[in-house]
Amino acid sequence: MKKTIQRTLVALAAVAISGTALADITIGVNLSLTGPGAALGLPMQAMMKVFPQSIGGEKVNVIVLDDASDPGKAAQNARRFVNQDKVDVIFGANLTPTTVAIGPIATEAKTVQISGAPGKDGPWVFILPQGFNVMAHAMMQHMKAKGIKTLGFIGYADAYGEGWLKAMDPMLKEANIKMVDVERFARTDTSVTPQALKLVSANPDAILVVASGSIAPMPEIALRDRGYKGLMYQTHGAASPDLMRIGGKAVEGTFVVSGPAIFADKLADSHPSKQASMDFAKRFKEATGTDKLTPFAAHAYDFMVVMEKAIPMALKKAKPGTEAFRQALLDTLNTMGRTVISHGVMNWSPSDHWGYTNETGVMVMVKNGAFEVLK
Repeated sequence: MKKTIQRTLVALAAVAISGTALADITIGVNLSLTGPGAALGLPMQAMMKVFPQSIGGEKVNVIVLDDASDPGKAAQNARRFVNQDKVDVIFGANLTPTTVAIGPIATEAKTVQISGAPGKDGPWVFILPQGFNVMAHAMMQHMKAKGIKTLGFIGYADAYGEGWLKAMDPMLKEANIKMVDVERFARTDTSVTPQALKLVSANPDAILVVASGSIAPMPEIALRDRGYKGLMYQTHGAASPDLMRIGGKAVEGTFVVSGPAIFADKLADSHPSKQASMDFAKRFKEATGTDKLTPFAAHAYDFMVVMEKAIPMALKKAKPGTEAFRQALLDTLNTMGRTVISHGVMNWSPSDHWGYTNETGVMVMVKNGAFEVLK
């Protein structure tokens, strides 16, 4: 018995001497795997299944929690990550309201959050999806080329909808395009009939729908059913197969702004994201058995690319499971420079946690039930 105790003490001493050299890298992943946001969260979860089991010689543990598309649950998950699991980094969420709920908790715990949805950046919060301004720029260039003079808006009554309105406002004024009607709806709404009737009555040249995933087709269907004949635009939140699967003929001819990730085989060889997009497509098919790519899954792939670059750099300064490592990871993300990912070229800095340039947005059109890249 005495010898057993001595051996245990020696083993514990060895661990103490080595510090946290044997500590694992722990990643907390918060996604909407149920509820309205599941169409976005499930493809991301699929990509997390092929996340590396080790990075920089350290084992990686990935903890995935479902927020059920609820901001309150997302906040609860974030508190578990930082208080119980002691994660080194948080990935998620995949909806603006849920990702916004996580930000303050991650910041208070001095833990990096890398969001898979547009949200509020901050000292510890980095955003993987393209910013509203970047994507609005590509859309506005297309609208101007189409000669649009009046625009209607129907979008989420939350930070995603308001973010698009704020980004579009100065660009519309510069282009002399008048916003004739603004309608909002909740993510949980199952009908937008009153809003659609108002927009049809206003009869703008084009209508912008600001929604995401399986919800995005609903406003278009309502508008077409009530006789609207003008042009339709959707944001990068709608750039998924669900738009055509659910929208059917109602969404034919819709113009959608997207990142380059889901159009790997259609990108020019000179495009900086060509190789990363092709690798994403390959890995997504391996993980899911399908080649129906979604931009949301690509955000999970891009998170992997960023971690494979940043973690080895941070490991030179500290070991996982410590406040020092979390600080090192933050410093690394702020200074690691140009990083090519499937959705574009990222260059985060202490003053810019979005990081994309105006060349990022790709305009596509729904044609014969599929996305066609516009030249």
